[in-house]
Amino acid sequence: MTNSKLNIKHSSFKITPVILSGGSGTRLWPLSRKQYPKQYLPLVGDNTMLQETILRLNGLDNLADPIIVCNADHRFLVAEQCQQIDIKNPTILLEPVGRNTAPAIAAAALQSLNQTDDSVLLVLSADHVIQDIEAFHAAINIASQQAQADKLATFGIVPTDANTGYGYIKSSEENIGGTYKVEEFVEKPDLKTAESYLEQGNYLWNSGMFMFKASTLIDELSTHSPDIIKSVNDAINNAKQDLDFIRLDKQAFESSPSDSIDYALMEKSDNVVVVSLDAQWNDIGAWSALHDIGTKDANGNVIKGDVIAQDTTNTYINANHHMVTTIGVDNLIVVDTPDATLIATKEKAQQVKKIVEQLEIQNSTLNIHHSKVHRPWGWYDSIEMGEHFQVKRLHVNPGAKLSLQMHHKRAEHWVVVSGTATAINGEEVLTLKEGDSTYIPIGITHALENKTNEPLEIIEVQSGTYLGEDDIVRFEDIYGRVED
Repeated sequence: MTNSKLNIKHSSFKITPVILSGGSGTRLWPLSRKQYPKQYLPLVGDNTMLQETILRLNGLDNLADPIIVCNADHRFLVAEQCQQIDIKNPTILLEPVGRNTAPAIAAAALQSLNQTDDSVLLVLSADHVIQDIEAFHAAINIASQQAQADKLATFGIVPTDANTGYGYIKSSEENIGGTYKVEEFVEKPDLKTAESYLEQGNYLWNSGMFMFKASTLIDELSTHSPDIIKSVNDAINNAKQDLDFIRLDKQAFESSPSDSIDYALMEKSDNVVVVSLDAQWNDIGAWSALHDIGTKDANGNVIKGDVIAQDTTNTYINANHHMVTTIGVDNLIVVDTPDATLIATKEKAQQVKKIVEQLEIQNSTLNIHHSKVHRPWGWYDSIEMGEHFQVKRLHVNPGAKLSLQMHHKRAEHWVVVSGTATAINGEEVLTLKEGDSTYIPIGITHALENKTNEPLEIIEVQSGTYLGEDDIVRFEDIYGRVED
């Protein structure tokens, strides 16, 4: 691959945020691994972690629209969350399969070079918390200068304790323009080793955040991991536009080695510098981290939602579904959701993945499906399910339309709760207002549309011998979901 092929232009630089939101790794929401990874949840403030990752960049100069790399299953969730914070033109790259951070970042870099001048990429994970924004921006400005000088810059967190949950970066003693040369990347240490790192003073936590020019990254990866560049370049060249998303070619992307950017490049290159960052950073690896960084009451509790806590101390309580009450407990994590309730000591909360593994052994669907599922037209929430019936709440966005479809094994009954629906039921076209309903027998073609400027709420009662989402035959769909 040559610069001429990439058509790289050099002009006044832009900082392009690259948000890695692929959803790999341990999930924080108690059991669901697929629908709601932690980056899509409002765990710290009112915004989700993905939204906070973007919003904390406000105030930086020369900031371009972000490139977000995510799992295809989360595309509508990502798009909706961008709209909520007025991000109008994000580039959303869809990974057909997970291939770790090096291919994801390479895809973002190649896409950036296809659509803009050679920009400086600011690579961020969507599941970090950074509380000192001023310090973060100052570090970004230092790293940006290094990136413009064709360096690969990474951010090293000033350690606050001998933490064994992070990898470390050994930096040089010499400070050059606020940066240090990286001498070594080291894996997560044992406690004794971590304590020695803390004493030496030139070891930083590896944050997994980076800055470099797109062209610099591609040139370096071409040298150190050419197989990744070849596969990802093919995946970009054969990508397909799908509404507002870019689908990377599955066959090409799948052929890429599944390597982290540290392994594929940072540990091999002699062109890496580290910027020291002391900004109250946390990667929220366990529920206990939310207690650590949260605002505590007089008893050391962090409480979210409808909670009554009596004689309760040093506890994190997140009531997302029902009222939660506690009496006489200490040092716990309590998380209540529509799907499941998690109760654990803070020391053991990270072991939720063992519960997920047990669910997989039992062939449970709780570890895969969340009750609330996002669709291009809005979302649905499963309210109740039993033998041969299911009740759902449908939220149809203004101007949105469900596909013209049919079911072989279930009938549906729609009741309008709020808003005005335009419904196709066989040969009929109906206008349904609040309180109106229509029954759709098995095998009848039907569609639902919200032609108004207000949200539409529907209660859908399904009945039949099979209620799975794969019993849908689509005939027309404005979102391109009709099978060939």
